[in-house]
Amino acid sequence: MLNSISERFHRWAKGWLVIVMLILDALFMGYVMPACGAIMALLANNSVTPLDLMFYYTPAEAFDMISQYGDAGRAFYRNVELTADIIYPVIYTIFYGVLISWLFNRAFKPDSKMKKLNVMPVGAWLFDLLENTGIVSMLSVFPTQPAIIAWATMAFGLIKWTFAILSIVLSLVGLVMALKNGFKKQE
Repeated sequence: MLNSISERFHRWAKGWLVIVMLILDALFMGYVMPACGAIMALLANNSVTPLDLMFYYTPAEAFDMISQYGDAGRAFYRNVELTADIIYPVIYTIFYGVLISWLFNRAFKPDSKMKKLNVMPVGAWLFDLLENTGIVSMLSVFPTQPAIIAWATMAFGLIKWTFAILSIVLSLVGLVMALKNGFKKQE
C-alpha cells in the first residue's frame, strides 16, 4: 500500500500542483487554523492552547485545559476537530507528499531507495487523525476524565509531530540535493 501511495505522489509531482497545495497549506496554516484558535480563545474568555498544538501533556494538564475551554469553547473545538482539522491534514499530506516527490525526482536517481520516503507525510496524517479522534473523545465525555484516552491522544500527537518534522527535514534534504543537481530531473 505504501508503495502505491509513493508511486501516486511521484505521478502527481507536478510543479503546478506543488504550488496549488502550497497555497492551500499556507491558507490553512496561516489563516483558517489560527482563526479557529482565536475564536476558541474568545469563547473561552482566555488565551487557550488547542491540545493538538502541544508536544506533550499529562492527563491532568489535558483535562485542566479542557475545563478552561468552557462549554462554548469545547463545543467549538469539537466542531473544528470534526471539520477543518480533517481537511487540513489531507492538504498538508498531499502538499508534502508531492513536494518531497518533486524535489526527490530532481535530487536522486529513479532507482534510489530515498524516493520511497515521500510517504513520510502519510504518517503525520494517520497520527493526526488518531489524535483528533482522542481529542473529540475527551471533549465529548468531559467532565469524565479517562486518563488512558488522554495518554493515547498525547502519544498520537507526539508521533504526528515526529512525522511532520521528518517530512520537513526530507523536504530540506530534497531541496539541497535538487539544488546540487541544478533542479534537473534525474534519469
